[in-house]
Amino acid sequence: MKPQLPTGKTADPTVYIIDDDRSVRAALEDLLASVSLRAKSFASVQDFLAFDLPGAPACLVLDVRMPGQSGMDFLEHMTEYGLHLPTVMITGHGDIAMGVKAMKDGAIEFLTKPFRDQDLLDAVHRGIEADRTRRLREAANADVARRWASLSSGEKDVAQLVATGLLNKQIAADLGVSEITVKVRRGHLMRKMNTRTLADLIRLLDRIQPT
Repeated sequence: MKPQLPTGKTADPTVYIIDDDRSVRAALEDLLASVSLRAKSFASVQDFLAFDLPGAPACLVLDVRMPGQSGMDFLEHMTEYGLHLPTVMITGHGDIAMGVKAMKDGAIEFLTKPFRDQDLLDAVHRGIEADRTRRLREAANADVARRWASLSSGEKDVAQLVATGLLNKQIAADLGVSEITVKVRRGHLMRKMNTRTLADLIRLLDRIQPT
């Protein structure tokens, strides 16, 4: 399975369904199609893992009990597969303890069959928006990290000291360089980081772990 890539606001979302019951899969696909949501179904976790996920916002509807790897076990270990999909758990044999465990393992909703169509749709829409937000945030953080990587070591040193509130004169003394050198490096780093103010620079540095 390929890693999920960040994506923009315009990418069409997809709802993935994993349920060993063909009739349930068909019913869910029809329900999602009724609100113009694209769905792709799988009969098992193994089939899903063999599929290359496109980089688009998504939500997973996952049955609890299935032959092979169960939905509960898959949910618990999803991050080990590099998956961060918002997940709606569905089951015909649920209880409170199972629901509590599912939510602790990261499920955004736990629905017991038969559930109201609207309850599932509400959870799916909530999951898609959460996934879209996460992807946009990760894309923005990756862009900041790329900009940071473009700085020279000297520019990174100045950036980190600027962020602590030191003046150019103090930074120059700390680094053992001239104040003019600090001003030049500061100008370069602000341009490379695409920011104009100290506050914006600090905000960007908070998104990364400077090295």
